[in-house]
Amino acid sequence: MCSAPLPMDYDNPACRSILQRIRFTHPFVYGLTNYVAATLSANVLLAVGAAPAIGAAPGWASSFGAHAGAMWVNAAGLINCTAQDMIVAVTAANAHHVPWVLDPVAMGAGASEYDTIIHDLAMRGPAVIRGNASEVMALAGGAATARGVETTASITQALPLAAKLAQARGVIVAISGPEDHILAPDGQHIIIPGGHPMLTAVTGMGCALGGLVAAALAVTPSGNDRLLAVAAAHALYARAAEMAAPVAQGTASFATGFVDALSRLQNVTGEAASG
Repeated sequence: MCSAPLPMDYDNPACRSILQRIRFTHPFVYGLTNYVAATLSANVLLAVGAAPAIGAAPGWASSFGAHAGAMWVNAAGLINCTAQDMIVAVTAANAHHVPWVLDPVAMGAGASEYDTIIHDLAMRGPAVIRGNASEVMALAGGAATARGVETTASITQALPLAAKLAQARGVIVAISGPEDHILAPDGQHIIIPGGHPMLTAVTGMGCALGGLVAAALAVTPSGNDRLLAVAAAHALYARAAEMAAPVAQGTASFATGFVDALSRLQNVTGEAASG
């Protein structure tokens, strides 16, 4: 049974601590993601101080999967790499105790062969599964409601299945939406308020969040601290969106301002850096 959700935002000391550790240690974060989202994902990680590498060049999946601080696998990366690349990467990560994030992009949108690959990846031990409500519902065995990469389900609909998925697989499940919900296998539940609707109007924002979650995992020991790390990544995202939206002239300037905001978040005070 899930506990009552606890709110967490960027002003929580745990969030500040995660950002401080990322900026201080510059963790190597490896990603297999799609070419649409790769640039934004890399820039998001660079903005917080992580060191990203993205793609499946020869030897990268086995070597980088084994030696990264953490890794994320975006299922839509199958448009530019193979399922075998992903399996090699997660196998190497598991063998070397590297935590990894699975983003089941477009799960449940009607492509059964694609969905089968995501189900297989989900069985291979991700530390975190992060997606929208439709994707999480479909992966958990519920109704397939996605329309392409977009959700048609609500957070309320997804939460019961997400809790069961977290418990059954021993994995943290994060659902993105108007409010983000982070669920642990033991029933702990954190809710992240805030953010901004413009996040849904820029391609790759959800994909890049998977990379930021991986960066938070890279600086966090195993165990209960990982739940706070995942929540912290979402809280950072929400605060950067809140900073970028008021000065944006449209979606393109919002995307640029969002990356700028991430780079300006201070690791201790939470105020914009000077200069």
